[in-house]
Amino acid sequence: MPPKKILIIEDDADVAEAVYEKLTTAGFLVLIAYTGNTGLELYGREKPDLVILDLRLPDMDGLDVCRALQRQRAEEGAKGATPIIMLTARAEETDRIIGLEMGADDYVPKPFSPKELEARVRAVLRRVETARRRPERQVWRAAGIELDEGRHSVRVFSEHCPEGKEVKLTAIEYQLLAVLMRKAGQVVSKEELVDEVWGYDGFSPNLLQIHIGHLRSKIEEDPRHPRRLLTVRSFGYKMAEGPERQAEKGRG
Repeated sequence: MPPKKILIIEDDADVAEAVYEKLTTAGFLVLIAYTGNTGLELYGREKPDLVILDLRLPDMDGLDVCRALQRQRAEEGAKGATPIIMLTARAEETDRIIGLEMGADDYVPKPFSPKELEARVRAVLRRVETARRRPERQVWRAAGIELDEGRHSVRVFSEHCPEGKEVKLTAIEYQLLAVLMRKAGQVVSKEELVDEVWGYDGFSPNLLQIHIGHLRSKIEEDPRHPRRLLTVRSFGYKMAEGPERQAEKGRG
């Protein structure tokens, strides 16, 4: 199997070289772009398996790069989408949240150790591979929601829309909903959600809450008074109804 290809978009040469050395030693094929425009060109030409993106770039805002990558990711299809890990300064909480809302898969605050970043890279790639290798197309139905893992689609049904309305979710929102739908009727702890979606300890509970809030804004009729995705105080979340599952042969 060929090595996974990682694209680093980072203007700080010292940071880029340190990450390059660590990931190359770990067996990855690593490309470096020192500007946003160069990064977008490399992305289109090289089709990397993962992008590490700094939000502070000399020629364009990193969030604009993230938006451009997201547009290209949408053309790749649900299961082919290239994951993005953002690099942010600790004070950039707002940019971090915006980046995650736009579909970035994870973030690493500066300063960081290359070893920590390698662990995040492996966790994200492992999660992507698990999703791609899911052997069956499964359709989950609960709480007036239908999630089709084969088509990577979500439909929400209501009295006002009995035929169902397809909603567009970010990668993280979709993964959160998928975990909750598979375990509908059961309480899922915050720790379990973080482990299932991000694959490592230490993800901020506040950011998890933000993701849940954005997910509710897309699946609830009244997000301030949710009836589908419920909070279980001091523990976690659950879908309101037990699941109905329909498994079909093939990947869809």
